[in-house]
Formats: sequence, C-alpha cells, structure tokens
Amino acid sequence: MDNIWLKQYDKGVPSEIKPDSFASLVELFEKSCKKYSDKPAVSCMDCTLSYEQLMTLSRSFAAYLQNELRVKKGDRIALMMPNILQYPVALFGALMTGAVIVNVNSLYTAPELVKQLTDSGAETIVVLANFAHVLQHALPETRVRNVIVTEVGDLCGMFKSLLVNFMVNKVKKKVPEWYIPYAVSFRKVMEFGHKLRLQKVRITGDDLAILQYTGGTTGVSKGAMLTHRNILANVLQNAAWMGGNLQEGVEVSITALPLYHVFALTVCCFTFLYFGAESVLIINPRDLNSVSRAIDKHKVTVLIGVNSLFNALLNTSEFKKLDFGSVKFTIAGGMAVQSVVADRWKEITGSNILEGYGLTEASPVVTMNPLTQKDFINSIGLPIPSTLISIRDDDGKELSVGEEGELCVKGPQVMQGYWESEAETENVFWEDGWLRTGDVAVMDEQGYFYIVDRKKDIIVTSGYNVYPNEIESVLMTHPLVKEVAIVGVPHEHAGELVKAFIVRKDDSLMKDKVVAFCKDRLTSYKVPKRVEFRDELPKSNVGKILRRALREEG
Repeated sequence: MDNIWLKQYDKGVPSEIKPDSFASLVELFEKSCKKYSDKPAVSCMDCTLSYEQLMTLSRSFAAYLQNELRVKKGDRIALMMPNILQYPVALFGALMTGAVIVNVNSLYTAPELVKQLTDSGAETIVVLANFAHVLQHALPETRVRNVIVTEVGDLCGMFKSLLVNFMVNKVKKKVPEWYIPYAVSFRKVMEFGHKLRLQKVRITGDDLAILQYTGGTTGVSKGAMLTHRNILANVLQNAAWMGGNLQEGVEVSITALPLYHVFALTVCCFTFLYFGAESVLIINPRDLNSVSRAIDKHKVTVLIGVNSLFNALLNTSEFKKLDFGSVKFTIAGGMAVQSVVADRWKEITGSNILEGYGLTEASPVVTMNPLTQKDFINSIGLPIPSTLISIRDDDGKELSVGEEGELCVKGPQVMQGYWESEAETENVFWEDGWLRTGDVAVMDEQGYFYIVDRKKDIIVTSGYNVYPNEIESVLMTHPLVKEVAIVGVPHEHAGELVKAFIVRKDDSLMKDKVVAFCKDRLTSYKVPKRVEFRDELPKSNVGKILRRALREEG
C-alpha cells in the first residue's frame, strides 16, 4: 500500500523519526528533569512536584530498591495505584534500576491480581493502602516478596499529608483492614532511600521497559513486551506530530485516564515529559466535578481522553460553565469517538476532537488526525511518522483503497511479542512481520483511515455483517439516549440478533420508540430486535464500554 498519507501531513511533520535519539527512557527522563528543573512536572490534589523534585524523589526510590531490596536489571516490579504523585516517582525510580514495570489495574480482584503477578513473575509491588487487602489475599499464590504500601497523601508535604491520610482512613473509611507483616511504608522507603547511593545501570533501547497486560484480539490477558526503544519511538512520533503546536515548558495536560493504561502512560506521562509539560493527575475520573475544577484551576492547554469521558463531561453542568480559552486541542483514543459527542464538544469547548488510534501492542499510538484539522471527520487519521499500515484480507493479501479488511501495522513502536507466550505471539503477527490488530478498517484516496469495527464485535445476522459502531452512532443522536452499546446475541435461526443496551436520560424512552427511530435511519437487518435499558454500562479502566461483558450476559 503506497504511503499516500504523507501528502496530508501538517507542514513541518517529518515522514520518519529517529527512535534511537535517546538510549533509554531513563535518559529521556534525566535530560528533561535537568532542562525543565524549576518547571512543574506533576500535580495532584493541589500538590505539585517540580521536575527537579521528581528526579530527586525517583532517585531515592531507585536507591532503596537497589540497595535494600536487591532489585536488579530485568526484575519485574508491579505498580498498583491510581493517579497519585507516587505513581511517576515509583515508575521512573524502578526504570532507573533497569527493572521492568508491570502496570496493574488498581481495581483488580484477588484472582485477577494472582494471574497477572504470577504470569509476570513480579517479586516487588507498590500498592495503595486502599487496595492492600486485595493484595493480602493474592500474595500466597504469587512470587512477590517485597511489598511497599503507600497512602494517598504521602507526597503532599507533612501537614497536608497527615490531613489527607486521616480523612481517607478515618473519616471516609476508604482503607479496608489489611495485614501484610513484611510490608514497608512508602514514606520509610523515601526516608531511607534519600541516604543511599544509586549505582548507575546501563540500559539500552533493546531492554524491556514495560509488561503491559492486554486482552489483545483474543480476550486472553497477555503481557505485551514493550522495550525502551518501543516506548521512545512512540514518544518521538507523538512529539513530531504535535511539536509545532506545543511550547516547551509551558503546556498543561489533564490526566484523567489511569496511568496504568498505556495510552495515558505514553502520551500523558512520557510524551509530555519530553515537552516539559505539567501533568495534572485525576485520582477518580468518575468524579466529574473534580475533573472540571482541575481543568479550570490549572488552565489546561491539552485535553486527552476517551469518548465516554467526554460524553460524561458534556452532561455535567459545572463543565459547561468553564472558560476553555487556554485549551489548544483535544485528543481522543481508546475507543471510537461518536459524531454527536464531537459536535457537542466543539460547540461547548471550541476545541475540535482529534481522534487517534492505537493498541497496547503498538505502545500504543498508530494513527492521528492532523492538529490543524478544523472539523471532525469520523476518521482515525493518518499513520504517524515511521508507521506503515496495510489493509489485508483473512488470507493476508493486501487490499486496495476503499476495500475493507484487517488493519495491520509495522513500525518501531510495535511490541516484541507477548511475554512467555510464543503461540499467542505467532497468532498476532503475519509471517512477514506485520502486526494484526483485529480491527476492520478502510483507507480512502487521501490516505485517511476509518475503523469499521472490531473483527470480534461484528454481528452476523441472517448472513449480513452488522457493525455495532454504526448503530451506536445513530442511536447516540437520539435526544434521550445517554449511552449505548450494541452486541450480537445468539439466535436459533438468524445466527445472531442485534441487541441494544441503553442508558437513557428519561424514562419515557421505550423500546418501540428506539426501534422506530432506528427504522427511519437504518436498513431493517441493522435495527435492534432487542432493547434493554440499564442504569449504567460496564466499562474498562479507561471508560471504554465493554461489549464482551454485555455479550456474555446476553
């Protein structure tokens, strides 16, 4: 497939990047901290760390790991925390020792935690006290021997730290009882680590940096092996794409997506580190008023999120009152952006949603719309620098412009494979090295790509292929529909039937009105035959609606 998309690049965006510009993520971190030493690096709950402070704290953490816990290069360290200041400190500190980060969803149950810790072979974990009781039940079945427990306010300064932790523990009672006799407190780690010497570790781009667990295209949780070079490549690709619109040491981004998700980690953490930007961490993104207040107080210049977050904010009265004069652009990923959400977003914020596309296995960004684009066009955009895309049929044959097929990717950001899973790795790559994404897509004559749907989500009813995204986009235009998910449910004669799960704004919306609305806008076989109303829909840690969970419920 010819690289016709290059003609659509914004002026100044290169066709290629140099992924070896930095030896490792640690070198990028150290250079940024030196260059922007007095600039704010990360904020949370009205507490801010400068780049210099972030470096000092990360070094102390690394020194403790290296000297007291005997952590060495290649060891896996799990991080089980929401977006708090301790996350980047532990992240960069662990990377300084040459360790491999294992990001853990802080909402995991004990069995889920056992599976990931066992598979990764992690022997050290940093956990927020709020979730220590879950870890306590999981520990006996894992190899974990070092447990560091932190409390929400540990890095907020002495007085505020005591106040915040007291409120969380005693007043709000957010910390269930737990008992891990050999656990050490994060505060003790920092106190002792400050006195210890860190021995520099030689880290190269080929060294493993992160084991990022994902369901991939099969739904089975696997650890995508992302090297320092993989992540750095994606950072430099993002930087090349956005660089002409960002000022060094000036930008402020809101980080409402959890840092344990690769989208937030690469874009909000590593990429904005490159620019010396400030990342404002949101502990609980479901507290929409706190998100709104943070956007307003910090005069955020870049908004990054997913469709469901944007949709939720648009339905919040406090958000609508904000002054968005400082916002330069909004970037969306993680799930398809619905046109009705994009239109309302631009109307209220004045900022066009620039949709991108990626997946864990690609560190994650693969495509993005040009930042100069004025209107939402329902496209995932163009392949970013040094990225190739091929649309292929089920036999691996490349298709032409306008033909629908599986989107396949090549580029320096593509993972090395799945951790200790050769069979799964072989299944996700074609023999010629192209990564199979599991997404059905099409390219137009200008080189813009459009996602049709996930291969596994396509509904086959009476021999017809039905794409859930299309029906969801239609239903989201109904004034009484707040959220919707479309899935296929088994049927004796048709194979599958189209079923709609809807969160409505008003109880007056009934099934007959939903069906009538769809009949006016869709071919008959695409019209939902079953409709179920819910108070809420199951979502992933980044707010992506989980169709698979709904399919399993029927």
